[in-house]
Amino acid sequence: MSEHPGTREPAPPTVIVDDLHVVYRVHGPGRSRRVHAVRGVSFTAYRGEAVGIVGSNGSGKSTLLRAVAGVQPPESGAVFTDGQPSLLGVNAALMNDLTGERNVVLGGLAMGMTPAQIRARYQDIVDFAGIDAREPFSTLPMRTYSSGMAARLRFSIAAAKEHDVLLIDEALATGDRAFQERSRRRIDELRARAGTVFLVSHSSRTIRETCDRALWLEHGRLRADGPVDEVMAEYEASTG
Repeated sequence: MSEHPGTREPAPPTVIVDDLHVVYRVHGPGRSRRVHAVRGVSFTAYRGEAVGIVGSNGSGKSTLLRAVAGVQPPESGAVFTDGQPSLLGVNAALMNDLTGERNVVLGGLAMGMTPAQIRARYQDIVDFAGIDAREPFSTLPMRTYSSGMAARLRFSIAAAKEHDVLLIDEALATGDRAFQERSRRRIDELRARAGTVFLVSHSSRTIRETCDRALWLEHGRLRADGPVDEVMAEYEASTG
């Protein structure tokens, strides 16, 4: 069990996943099939933790995040959360036909920020995303942004608010090292304020530098759960 930094007091759990199964039904011409994406996964996450989720493509990582966020219903089992989970890319979804400025406003409102809070944090959001101030950011529709710029803006919007549980899917894979370093510092700030962060990434370096614990999924099953260096060494040995 995790402890609060500098104390022996056990940290309270924020997410409990109990024997979770998630099944997709894929419909095709003349037939449908079941895809068992998550198979009997159980774990408990605690306040102040940053938990990396690793695994090969199709291992169920993103599906697990969606289930924890409450946007993907389980076939069986249960997910319990203390506070409101926020899934990056859902709560801060961007609309291609609206300007960047309008998307910041709508993304902030979707996360429960007040208009006054959005106004106060607007410039910080833009600066954090690394948007070039010389460009007409506020007047350009999102469809003119590169995929990397849009991903950075999504993270910046989500990071402008304190979260009980923040779930991030590959957002830190975009941007240069400076943006990735800003993102890691922001995750540390969220954890220090009693939040819990989950991060899915294909980058072993990002997981090691950002997280203190890792979950390894393969074929929807939990292969390992423990300190990040131990789990990553086991995972990397299996893929090398």
